[in-house]
Amino acid sequence: MWWLIFLVVCTAAGAMTRDEIISLQAALDDAGFSPGLIDGSWGGLSRQALAAWQSAQGLPATGEFDRTTAVHFPASGPVFTNVEVTAEEIAGLTPIPEDWRERSLLPAMHFSTLPEMLAERAHASVNLIRALNPTVTNPVPQTVKVPALRPAKLPKAARLEVSLAGKTIRAFDAAGKLLALFPCSIAADQEKRPVGQLTVTVVAVNPDYTYDPVNFPELDDRQKGYGKLMVPPGPNNPVGMAWIGLSKPGYGIHGTPHPEQIGKTFSHGCFRLANWNATRLAQLVTLGMPVEIAE
Repeated sequence: MWWLIFLVVCTAAGAMTRDEIISLQAALDDAGFSPGLIDGSWGGLSRQALAAWQSAQGLPATGEFDRTTAVHFPASGPVFTNVEVTAEEIAGLTPIPEDWRERSLLPAMHFSTLPEMLAERAHASVNLIRALNPTVTNPVPQTVKVPALRPAKLPKAARLEVSLAGKTIRAFDAAGKLLALFPCSIAADQEKRPVGQLTVTVVAVNPDYTYDPVNFPELDDRQKGYGKLMVPPGPNNPVGMAWIGLSKPGYGIHGTPHPEQIGKTFSHGCFRLANWNATRLAQLVTLGMPVEIAE
């Protein structure tokens, strides 16, 4: 930890090296304050995560890694770790077809490429995984370098707050203390953004997905004519690795196979999280929990 304090004395967070930023992003992720993708770049989502962590600690929420923040920040361990890619994992990689009927016939919606698999497991960008491992494009058993994660166990939350303007989901305990923050994507159509008080009605980890052509007006007539189809579970499932259903029919908080789109106005109506954040949030919520959705 001493190097972070020394760094703050000498420079600002924006001047940190890539590896120093990765360490800071991973520590925020571990604490439950997600910077989105761990990518070694200090951007808006990283500042947002740090500001939320600062607020939770009773510190000025500047979003900058200043001297006061460094003194209170969790001690850091090794920035990277090595993991083994096995032949079994390679064999499980599955190209995902564009056609919805073909998707419904798959045994599971697995990862499609090795960089994708490693990036999701390390909560990282695919570009970072490729930069750390020049041979990662070769789908063969190998040892790879990834950001080291040490996630803290978080207590159950008492309520959630969804900010449409901030594109965030915050979890609070019964005393009002901020426990976690996750960046999310919201509906592109403003009429599909529910505002007000909802509740959690269902929590499903590794869910399947019911394809309904009504929800995909952009598809061609052939795919629209399929009718409803059941798409199997997996990280490339349209709702990712977790579904948190809300009391407004058809709405929920869920994962996504496209974490690079998080923080944008993109979805058809639900609130999308990176798969790892959706799974973590699913562990924090309970049935009946209030969910306040604000502009």
